[in-house]
Amino acid sequence: MGKLMGTTICAVQKNGKIAIAGDGQVTFSESIIFKSTAKKVKRIYNNQVVIGFAGSVADAFSLSEKFESMLNKYSGNLMRSAVELAELWRNDKMPRKLEAMLIVADKEGLYIVSGQGDVIEPDGGVCAIGSGGNFALAAARALMAETDLEAEVIAKKALTIASELCVFTNDHITVEVV
Repeated sequence: MGKLMGTTICAVQKNGKIAIAGDGQVTFSESIIFKSTAKKVKRIYNNQVVIGFAGSVADAFSLSEKFESMLNKYSGNLMRSAVELAELWRNDKMPRKLEAMLIVADKEGLYIVSGQGDVIEPDGGVCAIGSGGNFALAAARALMAETDLEAEVIAKKALTIASELCVFTNDHITVEVV
């Protein structure tokens, strides 16, 4: 059986707000659109944190659940939760690496968390992950530099552009702002 995967997540931090946008496509193997209305951006931790996930579906759910448990353990401290989650891999407490990535944000911070044990704070308040991530990242950076659009609009437009270029990304877009 093939893997369920394929998505694009883009985050934009501007004017004190962070918007995370994600498409709705789940691809089975490399040739079948299994679902087109999946929601891969959600609010957690009493609606104070927004996450978007990409990668193998089972691994993405596992990574997001592990991150949410760290948020609960560390009273919503986003950076500490991300770093402590990464430490699980660094200390060989995780049985395997997960084929997934998260973008996580609260009012103060924005990070990429991988299922390999990496935590990255993006440059310039823009980041993207997933199959169409490079397309969305390029579009978001251009829109940040050349327009006065708000974070939510930039994130959505970047996803729309990615959906026009990446066969694993569609234009059923969910956006959450924190």
